[in-house]
Amino acid sequence: MTDTLIGTAETAPDWITCTRCRNLVYGKRWARELCVCPDCGAHARIDAGTRLRQLLDPGEHTVLPGAGSPGDPLAFHDRKPYPRRLAEARERTGMDEAVRSVQGSIDGHPVVVSVMDFRFLGGSLGAEVGERITRAAETALRERVPLILVTASGGARMQEGALSLMQMAKTSQALAQLDEAGILTVTVVTDPTYGGVAASFASLTDVVLAEPGARLGFAGPRVVEQTIRRSLPAGFQTAEFLLERGLIDQVVPRDRLRATLSRLIAATRHTPPRSGSAEATGLVTDPQRLDETEPWEVVQRSRHLDRPTVRDYISHLCDGFVELHGDRSGTECPAIIGGPALMSGRPVMVIGHHKGHTTRELVQHNFGMPAPAGYRKSARLLRLAEKLGLPVVTLIDTPGAHPGPEAEEQGQAIAIAENIRLMSRLRVPVIAVVTGEGGSGGALALGVADRVYMFASATYSVISPEGCAAILWQTPSAAPAAAAALRLTAPALLRLGIVDGVVPEPAGGAHTDHLMAAAALRRALLGTLDELTAVPAPELVQRRWTRFRNFGAGCGE
Repeated sequence: MTDTLIGTAETAPDWITCTRCRNLVYGKRWARELCVCPDCGAHARIDAGTRLRQLLDPGEHTVLPGAGSPGDPLAFHDRKPYPRRLAEARERTGMDEAVRSVQGSIDGHPVVVSVMDFRFLGGSLGAEVGERITRAAETALRERVPLILVTASGGARMQEGALSLMQMAKTSQALAQLDEAGILTVTVVTDPTYGGVAASFASLTDVVLAEPGARLGFAGPRVVEQTIRRSLPAGFQTAEFLLERGLIDQVVPRDRLRATLSRLIAATRHTPPRSGSAEATGLVTDPQRLDETEPWEVVQRSRHLDRPTVRDYISHLCDGFVELHGDRSGTECPAIIGGPALMSGRPVMVIGHHKGHTTRELVQHNFGMPAPAGYRKSARLLRLAEKLGLPVVTLIDTPGAHPGPEAEEQGQAIAIAENIRLMSRLRVPVIAVVTGEGGSGGALALGVADRVYMFASATYSVISPEGCAAILWQTPSAAPAAAAALRLTAPALLRLGIVDGVVPEPAGGAHTDHLMAAAALRRALLGTLDELTAVPAPELVQRRWTRFRNFGAGCGE
């Protein structure tokens, strides 16, 4: 069936009292602000129809039918019979169940959207809710369009017993099918999302967004406090709390949600390969054409605080970048950033080390030295790129992986090793560019690529000159000599075949002209993307394997 009007917004009274700050808000202003308090920013719960109108393009939309109510499979009776509770919920909300699924579009991008409504028995996950979520996923699979799930739930529906419990497995299977088919899935967490919904489809999507203050968790805070018998930290289970711990990708205010979803869909859509020529890259491939600058001077240039960061390059090269956060295992590492973006209209996954320019930024991003969570975040983004068929661009600028005891306790070596192995077998094109420092395994963890480039004043080495000098010369004053001995500059690495090409820099270094440096990088990337996207995936993987297999194979001959 089709609807020209999705749902019916509840008629707002003349004045609304904010449940958080208790201030009065004029009803019409409340509606204009999308039910967000203009004074404190509290996001009020909204019904499914209002949510669909906010997200989808106006016009006709196809409402996906359900299977019909399972009735009362347990003949459940608490203070009221279950059928009576269902009837009262339908009468009170105008909904026939706790979720509504619709085919529509966001800024012209076709989507399937399922929106849960907390007003209907607390958005509980019953058999019909699970069936509708599953049917929405199957529709997205059949139509090959993104699936967006807007969650609001107290958990499984107790009145349906184990039948409700099985919906967790059923909906999780449906998400797995979309993973196998390469279909983008997104969760929008609204307040609250708990129990069986949080522990199934809500947490299994490619991208998890959340409204400010929205709570997400398996057990509610009251249950947790009663179990452990101690008070919980401030903000426990809120969107902001979860973002800091790497469990969700972004906290998105309601007025920016539609635009964020539109950018995300645009930056992850599959596009056919373009024809192109590697001759259009502007790269230097002949070492004789490069200046033989003193290696220690190159080291200093590669570390210059004004040198463009990955954020600088993304801002100059990409449109619609959507940064994704977290390793989904409890940690967010700010030393690596990444997410999908459009580069001259091409969807790509960009991942890079980030240092910053100021002392505050350097400290905030741990001087570009990732913890294990950084590499696990990059691995998550690499797998997402492979799922969606997106080429990968990595921008390398790190002294090395973080060497602290916490990193070792969290498996630093394992995280790096797994990233290297993952990149070696990715079935999408991978281009790695050393933009500043390329330090040790911390750099290589983003450097296993089909093409490896470096800027003219970048460095790439097994160890820092200072570290080498301390170990072999046993004095830090020998760092310049170590820099020369390590052959870490672009001409030397081009001769060794470690890098395939060198990106020219403005006179004096990339830090003198960010726009010129970004333009040179854009040319190199676009030309190479044209070349690599035309290569079949099995051949791409085999070539990459051969490239790294051959390093050092003939050294003793």
